[in-house]
Amino acid sequence: MCHRMAPMLFAELQDAIRALRETGRATVPHRAPGIVVPDAYPGSQLPLFVPDDKGDLQVATLTWGLPTQVQGRSRLVFNTRIETALAQARSGSGLWAGPIARGRCVVPVHAFWERWTQPDPNGDPSQPKRQVRYQLHGHGVFLMACVREGDRFSVVTTRPNADVSPVHDRMPLVLAPGESRVWLGPDFATLADRRNIALDHQA
Repeated sequence: MCHRMAPMLFAELQDAIRALRETGRATVPHRAPGIVVPDAYPGSQLPLFVPDDKGDLQVATLTWGLPTQVQGRSRLVFNTRIETALAQARSGSGLWAGPIARGRCVVPVHAFWERWTQPDPNGDPSQPKRQVRYQLHGHGVFLMACVREGDRFSVVTTRPNADVSPVHDRMPLVLAPGESRVWLGPDFATLADRRNIALDHQA
């Protein structure tokens, strides 16, 4: 369950789109050392890449999490299980049927965090549930698959790979270079298996 990420700035995404149109590669400019960007949590507004009607990427600011009612209480749903979304897309009903069919998008990040929910390897149940920071191996910036509804979005999650499974039983659907086109295209369901994605982590 992704609950924290290190996002990019709106202007950085605009520069990346500009570079994509001019050179065919969405290069990310180096951030000045003095610029500090706060981590994003559910309820935060942050910039994402969203496709327009022609399939070209645009930058949009969306709020992380969709408000829902559960047993009369308001709740913010900020992760989307890919298995649930695909089942709802097939049935044509459910919270994620529309977003997974028509609202796929991507969020560029420097890192994401997972809370340690699996059994502690040292066997000490009194230890606080620490957070583990993950990055895509060899990349300072990478993309995570998302779905959106209006001005809201949710991070898509899948079964964890070997890097994440000791820490948590879910992980964001992290995209390797070149996979954003697949996620935004008709064969997006083929990306559910993330076993071959290598992640670096820091507790």
